Amino acid sequence: MRVSATVCSKGGVGKTTTTANLGGLLADAGLRVLLIDLDSQPTLSSYYELSQPAPGGVYELLATELVDLDQIISHTAIPNLDIIVSNDYRNQLQQLLLNAPNGRFRLIDLLDRFADRYDAILIDTQGARSVILEMAVMAADRLISPIVPELLTAREFVRGTQGMLNELRELARYTRFEVPPVSILLNKMTDQLRDARDIADSIRTMYAEVEDHGISVLETPLVNLSAYRSAALQGLPVHRVEPRKPYSRKAPACADQLKAVAIDLYPEWADAIRAVGTNAPSGKTGTEKSGVGHVH
Repeated sequence: MRVSATVCSKGGVGKTTTTANLGGLLADAGLRVLLIDLDSQPTLSSYYELSQPAPGGVYELLATELVDLDQIISHTAIPNLDIIVSNDYRNQLQQLLLNAPNGRFRLIDLLDRFADRYDAILIDTQGARSVILEMAVMAADRLISPIVPELLTAREFVRGTQGMLNELRELARYTRFEVPPVSILLNKMTDQLRDARDIADSIRTMYAEVEDHGISVLETPLVNLSAYRSAALQGLPVHRVEPRKPYSRKAPACADQLKAVAIDLYPEWADAIRAVGTNAPSGKTGTEKSGVGHVH
């Protein structure tokens, strides 16, 4: 089971959009996918229509000794895609985890319960540093950090996100856990702004020249296209909304961009990811052709 967390200490960089669309793509590749919404502004929880809502959610997962997973796992309208919704309406989890001796490590052991059900777990996080964000970092085996190619956002990543990771590495020295590697995703790129391209090139150069920092930059950026907004309005993964590149546009189709990112992150599932959409009409899942297991 692979566990990834989408993190950035700055809001508005596209964490939820990235998590929702990667999850939808992996589900359409036939993988069993669970989304966990740890954001106090639960946008991910409402991105996809719920076909079978569960009575509980993240609060019950983290604050109780819940054993029955069906009480917290909601099924979405996308086959193979489930979610644990954000439902900490009174903002109690932050204080609860701060006071708990295992607060930053609570999610790690809990995720073992899901290993038989899911191939991939994708965690969405809030845009400010907190014990909940740090808990998500420690529970993941890979971090995805979207960065908008703007100077202030790049500075905030170095100051906020990278600073948090360095502090957690010091903490992890005294535990059996490790801080996972980080994949920077250049998000909301545009071909029209030279400054954006220059900043993106600077970010690539900075992390290409430094070793042992645990941070790399994904080769494929995600271009700022209207298809992402359209997909969110329809409650669909973007690869279904734009499976092919519109005529005369320079940027690749959203489906091709997202597949390239997913293959970089999950190379062991590359064949199943590439096959998405090749044997099904636009808007269908294509999971029957992928040969990867389904949820039962």
